[in-house]
Amino acid sequence: MIGHNRGPSLEPGGAWRRHCWGRARAELLPVLPVEVVRLRVRRAAEIGLDYRTYAGLRATTGRDLVAFLFSGNALGVLRPGEAVPPGRARRVGRLRGIGTLVAAPGSGRIAAALAAAGARVDAAGPGPAPGAGWRAMRAALLELTGPHPADGVLVIGAAPWERDWPAAARLAGFLPAERFFGGA
Repeated sequence: MIGHNRGPSLEPGGAWRRHCWGRARAELLPVLPVEVVRLRVRRAAEIGLDYRTYAGLRATTGRDLVAFLFSGNALGVLRPGEAVPPGRARRVGRLRGIGTLVAAPGSGRIAAALAAAGARVDAAGPGPAPGAGWRAMRAALLELTGPHPADGVLVIGAAPWERDWPAAARLAGFLPAERFFGGA
């Protein structure tokens, strides 16, 4: 039937079909050795992500994350000349084992503020303009990623148009700023 997801039927005998369906789905998922899971939990904590987010991104891209690309909006810089809120600067400054990229107007000033908070900023630039075409978006983002493999770079953003960045440049994904920074 159109729209049917081929899930278990609701006819009599459904318990057995649900069991078979669940087992077949479980067999599709990889079984990781405990030590690999421990390493990945440790890596997620090191780069400041919860394990579920980290594991999902890693499963999607097939590789480890190598850098975070922060938009100015994600960093709380909404107008030219505004300062990065101290809580967000400290959060970025505590990151270890992952590259930091900044895409925002006035990125040099923002990078200096993050460096003052202890962050190592690998690259900073204006980033794509809102409403830019995909080709322009891709070029601006790949210029920022530099030597980092694009599918290892996670966008931390806040504005609606920033959600298109990962698709345009084939980046690892998008994480809303409020989820990354929490109350910072």
